[in-house]
Amino acid sequence: MENKDEQFLVLVNESDEPIGVMEKMEVHRKALLHRAFSVFVFNREGEMLLQKRALTKYHSGGLWTNACCSHPFPDETLVQAAKRRLIEELGFETEVKPAFSFIYKAALDNDLNEHEFDHVLIGTYHGEIVPNVDEVSDYCYRSMIDLRQELELHPTQFTAWFRLAFPMLEDYLNNHPLSNEQ
Repeated sequence: MENKDEQFLVLVNESDEPIGVMEKMEVHRKALLHRAFSVFVFNREGEMLLQKRALTKYHSGGLWTNACCSHPFPDETLVQAAKRRLIEELGFETEVKPAFSFIYKAALDNDLNEHEFDHVLIGTYHGEIVPNVDEVSDYCYRSMIDLRQELELHPTQFTAWFRLAFPMLEDYLNNHPLSNEQ
């Protein structure tokens, strides 16, 4: 499990080149650009797996977001990190592949900020989900059409990065349709 008190994040420049490491909470207080990932998982019907972040999360608690998101350890690839966090948060493993990346900055609750070079990975999964209650308070699958409508009607129910990534994901999927064999 991720040690929230001792995790070090990879600081990067705008080309995603590592420039150092720093303790996670300090990075979020100072709004320094760091490497992150967001995993989007789909079922056979093309519905996206969403999780509702546990209320006890250090930021964005109680908000809906993609399957999982986090930061790779300094010695870990993005795919290794994504698979690790899927197991830690939702209790399953599946193959994921890089899709696209983007940089964003957002003020969060608890006087924290995100300034991430966010790598988006996608995968498919068709089995049992066993959420870790310390990470996830609820989960569901939703169609892309339903999600687009929910984001328009109730944007504050979703995390900042999800609201930014969703239209980019729609564009990506228009050019790279999902395969159930992933």
